Amino acid sequence: MGESGCVHFEAYVKEYGLESFSVVHACFSACISREARRRKALSCLCHKCGSSGPQLYSCLHCIYFGCKGAHIDEHYKQTKHYIALELCYGMLYCYQCKDLIYHRECQTIAERHLRREAHSLNKSLSWRPWSPSQLEIELLLKNPKRRHVTACTSIGLRGLLNLGSTCFMNCIVQALIHTPLLRDYFLSELHECTTTNAAKCLVCEVSRLFQEFYSGERGPLSLHRLLHLIWNHARHLAGYEQQDAHEFFIATLDVLHRHCKISMSEHTATSHFSGHGNWNTGSSNSNCCWCHCGNCSCIIDQIFTGGLQSDVVCQACNGVSTTIDPFWDISLDLGESGTGGYGGPPKSLIDCLERFTRAEHLGSSAKIKCSSCMSYQESTKQLSMRTLPIVASFHLKRFEHSSQIDKKISTFISFPSELDMTPFMSQKKKMDPHHHHHHHQQPHKHSVASNGGSGGTESRRPGASGGDTMEDTSESTRSSHHQTVTTSSDTADFRYSLYAVINHVGTLDAGHYTAYVRHQKDIWVKCDDHIITTATLKQVLDSEGYLLFYHKKILEYE
Repeated sequence: MGESGCVHFEAYVKEYGLESFSVVHACFSACISREARRRKALSCLCHKCGSSGPQLYSCLHCIYFGCKGAHIDEHYKQTKHYIALELCYGMLYCYQCKDLIYHRECQTIAERHLRREAHSLNKSLSWRPWSPSQLEIELLLKNPKRRHVTACTSIGLRGLLNLGSTCFMNCIVQALIHTPLLRDYFLSELHECTTTNAAKCLVCEVSRLFQEFYSGERGPLSLHRLLHLIWNHARHLAGYEQQDAHEFFIATLDVLHRHCKISMSEHTATSHFSGHGNWNTGSSNSNCCWCHCGNCSCIIDQIFTGGLQSDVVCQACNGVSTTIDPFWDISLDLGESGTGGYGGPPKSLIDCLERFTRAEHLGSSAKIKCSSCMSYQESTKQLSMRTLPIVASFHLKRFEHSSQIDKKISTFISFPSELDMTPFMSQKKKMDPHHHHHHHQQPHKHSVASNGGSGGTESRRPGASGGDTMEDTSESTRSSHHQTVTTSSDTADFRYSLYAVINHVGTLDAGHYTAYVRHQKDIWVKCDDHIITTATLKQVLDSEGYLLFYHKKILEYE
């Protein structure tokens, strides 16, 4: 079968044309209008049993609907009408071939109908598998020696030379290289550099590295150019001593973010990546430096930025002040929890997240002025996830630095391969509907850390904290806020899949970083500088864990 279906469908088209297909698909499969949906509800029923499904077929020779199986089969045997349209997915079926068939022109009509359906329902277009354009087909045919990726391929795997205590950089680069949407972005050559000297652009260097990783070569790479650029743009990381991998991760995202200059054409090309939260509302500013409106749409923010909600509740009047801060990762405390009767240290990532999002009494020494009470009152503070990024990264705070001693916490913290963040969302945190809300949107927090409970937050960049005054708002504002939260919780999906783990072995003074990365589905490898070895999921989940990277399982396309 080619792109014209089968010989039987070719004969059908020659005799009847495509009008019947177009009408039936528009009215009973895609339902391009309100009237089409009404007609489908009233008349799209099996002519044999009166059922509406679950899977109906429509004969394209006459007006007949039949359930999948015996009822539509019986119609074919009686009439010899051999072409039918499956209405759930809009697929053509040939009874003479006894198979589903593909027809390019019908597919084009169907896609046009699906766009009209989405517009009619004011919803996003459902995901469709990629199919090459005519130009892309010609390019593929002209390049018969193109690289074929098989199930056992090693393409995308390359070791990284240790340039002298640079394992902290190597493991982060491995995690970024294996971040699916970042890979798709750079391998699609969507970065359009507008700097006068591309050699000084960190994004260009990362783009080059992706090309090197996927070139098919197997020898280890040297990251000396990347290291030099990082040193130039993040001076606190310059030098030959061992650095903290988490610090390097945040610094790299920050420099990449500042180097991204998005032209209008690139912004259009990358808009399909956004869809993980309210931060990606688009920006008319073509220079993607960190803006004060929180609307940056560079690829880094589209993938890594989430929104952290902080609710401070006055204990006198129950008034609530809500602040929303963006973050690139969440730092989780592993020490003893001193409040709420949960004295022991956490044993799992879920324990850490429960502590992070637990309401905490701020105490009499941290009173906040409540605008409703017009006085300083004791309050509680609770953190939750307002919006989640495509990639959720967690930093387990294994290194403790104090004036007395620097130490490493080597406690085993279990973490799952599949993670559901629903319990930690702001929408799921029970809130009294009579509370008064006031929102502060503060867009400067890039790394959020818990300090022994749900307590304070740390910022990796200045200008991060919300206001210290709680104010009342009108009833209409409160209702509007509640509606927004409810709507997003009904449609969003908060399930994640583990794809990279950074480990630190040894002590603070004599330690070494390695990384586990998911190369393909169910295939894991261990990256130890220039050495790449296969690994099992059990080895990954049994590892100590320092930085954990999770990718959303389902993306909400805009």
